[in-house]
Amino acid sequence: MNTELIIDVRETEVAIALLENKQLVELNKERSNVQFSVGDIYLGKVKKIMPGLNAAFVDVGYEKDAFLHYLDLGPQFKTLQKYVQDHYSRKNKTIPISKYGMLPDIDKSGKITDVLSTGQPVMVQIAKEPISTKGPRLTSEISIAGRNIVLVPFNDKVSISQKITAPEERKRLKRLMESIIPKNFGVIVRTAAEGKKVAVLDAELRSLIKRWEITVEKLKNPGYPVLLTSEIKRTSAILRDMLNGSFNSIHVNDENVYEEIREYIESIAPEKEKIVKLYNGNVPIFDQFGVEKQIKSLFGRTVSIKSGAYLIVEHTEALHVIDVNSGNRSKSSNDQETNALEVNLAATDEIARQLRLRDMGGIIVVDFIDMHSNENKQMVYERMKELMSRDRAKHNILPLTKFGLMQITRQRVRPEMHIDTSEKCPACNGSGKVTATILLDEQIENQLSLICASKKYRSVTIKLHPYIAAYIKKGFLSKRIKWALRYKCAINLLPMSSYHFLEYHFFDKHDNEIEL
Repeated sequence: MNTELIIDVRETEVAIALLENKQLVELNKERSNVQFSVGDIYLGKVKKIMPGLNAAFVDVGYEKDAFLHYLDLGPQFKTLQKYVQDHYSRKNKTIPISKYGMLPDIDKSGKITDVLSTGQPVMVQIAKEPISTKGPRLTSEISIAGRNIVLVPFNDKVSISQKITAPEERKRLKRLMESIIPKNFGVIVRTAAEGKKVAVLDAELRSLIKRWEITVEKLKNPGYPVLLTSEIKRTSAILRDMLNGSFNSIHVNDENVYEEIREYIESIAPEKEKIVKLYNGNVPIFDQFGVEKQIKSLFGRTVSIKSGAYLIVEHTEALHVIDVNSGNRSKSSNDQETNALEVNLAATDEIARQLRLRDMGGIIVVDFIDMHSNENKQMVYERMKELMSRDRAKHNILPLTKFGLMQITRQRVRPEMHIDTSEKCPACNGSGKVTATILLDEQIENQLSLICASKKYRSVTIKLHPYIAAYIKKGFLSKRIKWALRYKCAINLLPMSSYHFLEYHFFDKHDNEIEL
């Protein structure tokens, strides 16, 4: 499989697109001022105990208090709390976990009031980002993720990824980790560790322990809530979790991010360093690689499949609903059962892609076209399971009911990706009043004359819709050439498929927008 990562670095956000065989399957957008990322570790303050929920609300600096359930405390919560108390506001030397005495596990069916009280500090980690009106979801079972392993302090278990199926490899990795891991630390061996040598895993283990020690050092500073350690940037986290042998290229349009990614890949997979490429083209990077067009076609309420079939995607507060429609396939010469099976199998491909692309979580109900054959229903179910096996998010899929409904639950740790694909009316620009669009070229020329004559620019780039750009460049002696000769200014036209039909902007040679 050909896998590419396209990274668009903008002033306010970084957009990351994952392409598999040129098809967009994942899209992540990280704002420059993003807070409360999954994996961040805080020293929070217990604000309120809720015995009825068997949970507590914890202040970690967010506008809404974060939620911590008793079942998310972890079995060694008492040991963690004692460790935090022993280091908080003290200047003495940090106590290594390997020399720290472990307390008994907390009772699985215990009460939150037995272990927490209002006002006390508590070490927590973000398990889910703030979603809708809810604050962050927390856990006190701290873990620090690396590429091949996840370090779990105050634990003594070695767990192996279920995706590593070979019994011999599972035994080898377990023996290996048990031989190098310090006392009172546990690890989760990730799928990427399959086949890795002891030197690689040992080096990563040491780096993760060092990150934990740096986190503990910050406990000595008085005052809370406070961020103790932050998860690595979203770009590096995606690379850490997804980079595998199928990656062919990573394109990025910012030199600083390019260097950051190149150094990160050099540290985890030196042989892959050359796949990172800096993009310097004039056309926006998402347009160059066809990402922008796919975003427009994939994030709407209606999503086309093929041969006239399509999906309707609806979002409610409680769940997501996907309706499969055959469209003009109903005119096919096949019998109804065969036609329904073909459409449903084609729909599974797009549904699995949509779940990853929009990062839809919670409960998803899919209304497939009715089929009478149990064998055909099972075929659709097996196909969906196969496609969803590529999804990194935890999920569970139930077979089709007698009503043709498939129920899916998918882990949600971040807000769902939502992009408005509708555009303003090109005639009225959303005002409801139509202007004389035949005068558009004159409007552009009038503003161009102001820029060239009054502001003395000698090189101007006009970004505008591809149709308008084609019209202005049309002919041997085009309008663009006439303007360039008339105003003694080099004029470059840059088509932008993401622009509204009549939208245009002027830029100088440094790609800074010219304010009029």
